[in-house]
Order: sequence, then structure tokens, then C-alpha cells
Amino acid sequence: MLFVKTFNELENSELYQILRLRSEVFVVEQNCVYQDMDNKDQKAIHIYYKEKNNIIAYTRILKSGDYYENPSIGRVLVSEKNRGKELGKKIMRKSIEYIKDNLNEKKIELSAQKYLDKFYKELGFYKKGEEYLEDGIPHQKMFLDLIR
Repeated sequence: MLFVKTFNELENSELYQILRLRSEVFVVEQNCVYQDMDNKDQKAIHIYYKEKNNIIAYTRILKSGDYYENPSIGRVLVSEKNRGKELGKKIMRKSIEYIKDNLNEKKIELSAQKYLDKFYKELGFYKKGEEYLEDGIPHQKMFLDLIR
């Protein structure tokens, strides 16, 4: 089941699951020590899928000016045991749809891990600029033009 919530709408147990899952994927699995709780969650729209009361896929959306000039989608993840089911693309499409339908914007911007280049390109994103390191992991700036 899909959920779309602001920070204040999240239940304590949901916030805990989100932060735990982000830590499992981005800190433990990717062996990357970084400060995940960056004071942007309070401004974000949180989109996630739940199955049997467990969060299995997640993204957060930040509005224009809250991180980049354009709205952005970040912290994109699918729990390890739920990968290979197209959930990543499904939740990204829902996130893009949310921005189109609710934020009245022309472009989405994100900082994508380089190894996910094909994944984002299949969703219509294009690379702009040079590759860079973010928390020791190769990233690239990517954009998606929204058609009205």
C-alpha cells in the first residue's frame, strides 16, 4: 500500500522504520559513514510502500529551494529482500507523479549514485555536468523535464 505523508503526519513507528531502513541501505550496506538525519526530513514529503506493516520502499521529495533550485527526489531505496520486483521504478514514478500533480514545477533535479545511471535514464532522467564524489561514492547530477 502506498503512503504519502508530511513529516508531522508520520507516526513514530513509521519514522523509526524509515530511518532504520535508510541506515541499513546507505550506511551499513553501502559501507558509507555519513549523517543521514540532515534536518531536511521535516520539510520533505515522504512516499513509501508498506507490506504487512513494514516499509519496503521509500523516497523523499524536497520542494524547490529546500535542497536544490528545483524539486528533488532523494533517499530512494528498496529493502534488500524486496529488490528485483520493480519497486524502485514504481516508487520513483509515484514520486514524479506527485511532483507533477502537486508542485506545479517544470523540472526535477537529483544527485544520483553513478552506478544507478541506467535506472534513472529508464525513467527519463538525463545527466548534466561532471561526476563528483558525495560521501565517498561517485554521483552525478540528473534532471527530468516535466511536460505539462
